[in-house]
Amino acid sequence: MTKTALLTGTTGQDGSYLSEFLLNKGYKVHGIVRRSSTPNKQNISHFIDHKNFVPIYGDLTDGSSILQAIQDVKPDEIYNLGAQSDVHISFDIPINTGNVNALGVIRILDCIKSLNMWDCKFYQASTSELFGKVRETPQTEETPFYPRSPYGVAKLYGYWAVKNYRESYPFFGCNGILFNHESPLRGENFVTRKVTKGLAEMYSMDRKEPLELGNLDAKRDWGHAADYVRGMWLMLQQKEADDYILATGETHSIREMVEVCFDHLGDTITWDGKGKNEKGYNGKGDLVIKVNPDFYRPAEVDLLLGDPSKAEKKLGWERSYTFKTLIKEMIETDINNLFRKPHLYM
Repeated sequence: MTKTALLTGTTGQDGSYLSEFLLNKGYKVHGIVRRSSTPNKQNISHFIDHKNFVPIYGDLTDGSSILQAIQDVKPDEIYNLGAQSDVHISFDIPINTGNVNALGVIRILDCIKSLNMWDCKFYQASTSELFGKVRETPQTEETPFYPRSPYGVAKLYGYWAVKNYRESYPFFGCNGILFNHESPLRGENFVTRKVTKGLAEMYSMDRKEPLELGNLDAKRDWGHAADYVRGMWLMLQQKEADDYILATGETHSIREMVEVCFDHLGDTITWDGKGKNEKGYNGKGDLVIKVNPDFYRPAEVDLLLGDPSKAEKKLGWERSYTFKTLIKEMIETDINNLFRKPHLYM
């Protein structure tokens, strides 16, 4: 029997990869899309006409649209990937971030409860930003949370809401505590894509001005979104609901990410200065990277490193991308996009 899935955040990076993954599994996928006066379907354009894909207009801040979607679709699985996902911006719009990332979760859960749809399995896109000011490394499912941004605080509300419903009702709900996962579809306001797109322009379009970045010493556990959406699906195929970390178990600094890009471009980068005064020069001696203190967060998260052993053991989850193959795919895709070539992932 064909399974039916309902997704929020369909047009984002994870929504696109997960929709395509589920379509390939034979699912009928209903994707909630926010109505917009500007084009917002680029990431799903390659499957939007698929016979088993149905876009639905809705919004996590509008409970009635969520209720209507769940009532009409009657999904076997719901994946809540929608969010205000920019951590830095969450400091500027904390109320909106809470309305979407926190209350958006409880709106879905309340709809499931109101409709008595306890057979529907639910996935909540949680985040490594829950850990924030870490007290132990690597972080496991038992590591205490200490979020350091309005984004992390709002996501923590959603995390506990899922656990509360799971313990209060006959409800199958999982939190996927995903560490940083990137791809060529990542938004340009995220540092990985900012770096790969900026350097692609520098080396393909003769961009003159240096690329401005924030804290080069910040370390993250970076994986590929294509690997991580497979983990989301695996969580909902289990007999019992649980919460899982998806991570690579490796950490890399933003500085190291920049160096990997330069290496792939056949160039080298030399660093000079420290902290907020640090600069990077290419092999010709041109200034290509400079630190802009405006890009530092009000409350920094210096290190995130996840332990994925629970997901590996219980779900059989594996990864096909390394840090270097991830960054290579991203920068090659950004170079190709400058010349209007197809995405490498297609």
